[in-house]
Amino acid sequence: MSGEETQRNVFGAETASSLVKELRDNFGKGTTRSYEWRVSQVKALLKAVVENEDQIVGALCSDLAKPPLETVVYEIGMFQNSCEVILKELKHWMTPEKVKTSIRTFPSSAEIVPEPLGVVLVISAWNYPILLSLDPVVGAIAAGNAVVLKPSEIAPATSSVLAKLIEKYMDNSFVRVVEGAVDETTALLQQKWNKIFYTGNGRVGKIVMTAAAKHLTPVVLELGGKSPVVVDSNNNLLVAARRIIAGKWGLNNGQACISPDYVITTKDYAPKLVDTLKTELESFYGRNPLESEDLSRIVSSNHFARLSKLLNDDKVSGKIVYGGEKDEKKLRIAPTILLDVPQDSSIMGEEIFGPLLPIITVNKLEESIDVINSGAKPLAAYVFTTDNKFKEQFVKNVSAGGLLVNDTALHLVVDTLPFGGVGESGMGAYHGKFSFDAFTHKKAVLYRSFAGDSAIRYPPYTDTKLRLMKALVGGRILGIIRALFGWS
Repeated sequence: MSGEETQRNVFGAETASSLVKELRDNFGKGTTRSYEWRVSQVKALLKAVVENEDQIVGALCSDLAKPPLETVVYEIGMFQNSCEVILKELKHWMTPEKVKTSIRTFPSSAEIVPEPLGVVLVISAWNYPILLSLDPVVGAIAAGNAVVLKPSEIAPATSSVLAKLIEKYMDNSFVRVVEGAVDETTALLQQKWNKIFYTGNGRVGKIVMTAAAKHLTPVVLELGGKSPVVVDSNNNLLVAARRIIAGKWGLNNGQACISPDYVITTKDYAPKLVDTLKTELESFYGRNPLESEDLSRIVSSNHFARLSKLLNDDKVSGKIVYGGEKDEKKLRIAPTILLDVPQDSSIMGEEIFGPLLPIITVNKLEESIDVINSGAKPLAAYVFTTDNKFKEQFVKNVSAGGLLVNDTALHLVVDTLPFGGVGESGMGAYHGKFSFDAFTHKKAVLYRSFAGDSAIRYPPYTDTKLRLMKALVGGRILGIIRALFGWS
């Protein structure tokens, strides 16, 4: 039996409790609160990734057959950017923010002091197993917390790499990795944390939130949903098609939380859109996309079976206008487009998370907003249009975690924007300073001197004091003067 198997067999609630206690005791010593410790650990984690790029690329190839370019750009590159932003801005983020006070507390001063929450748990996902693990972890470290990372067992090679690198490069008194599956996750969720950050699906998100509620633990839930793409006839069709393809099939072959899930366009425009998508898909992935090295495979046989079931639904049979080829042995499904899919079909009832793209049609483009709002709020919503009026209407009336006009997925890389869901697509946000804030308590501090003590706040309470207190509460300077002098 390997050491890894032994760890998984013995990691139960007792071991998890011991781990959390150890980290909490270490956190209590105050080491992580210093700027120097935080910077050293961010640099160490960045060094771990940079020095082991080939190993990481190989792990993702093993787990997902992910093209090296995708790994380098969307996982390693984005994580490097997160670290660089932290190293540049952390001292500023850690500085207490001075805020105004009022005459009610005169003389006084006040500030908001950012402080670490304590010991936090990060449960990551398999589809971007480096980025979705390390991005929240480095945010938690920057905020001065002790962290336990639970990588996804569905990407075992990457999970193993993460465990080894963090053990080798990081301060293990405060940063740990627990590998394993459901049993290990369950044991961890039974513990009291200062925050839980979970990336995954809504079903497990409910389990995480239920466990957290027992200890009143705050959570960040990065979930998903059916992210729509609305395509207006007023656009650059070639560019729009290429950008839809990049966001759908160019992101892990559709296995991404912000991947376009379905398209809405008008009945008249749909044929043109489909034809352009077909042409560009063939130019990107060739006539036999199952053999393309630029497409990731489906992560597991279970997910392959789920996607196959969506295609085999009687309500969508005959709706495939492009693709549909499958290779169960290699876990590959070609980019697939379906036209005029019924909205009550199974493929429209759940997040697809794969290379299938249904297109539904409406008579007028304005109807697309009603279609989107009739379902759960998505993690992302996309619109392609040059019509400023419709653009404004879309931004105003569509509620989603994030919106992007005339492209897909790129809002993810803008670290000055919060990334997170709303409603069923999640709660909380991260990226850039939002990652720091996600793992920080903003402590309110009011400073007063012994001078200026007033008798009006103490008994006995008189009518004059009542008038004065009313004026103070209302912030009415003239009223205070009148109360003091008894003016009517």
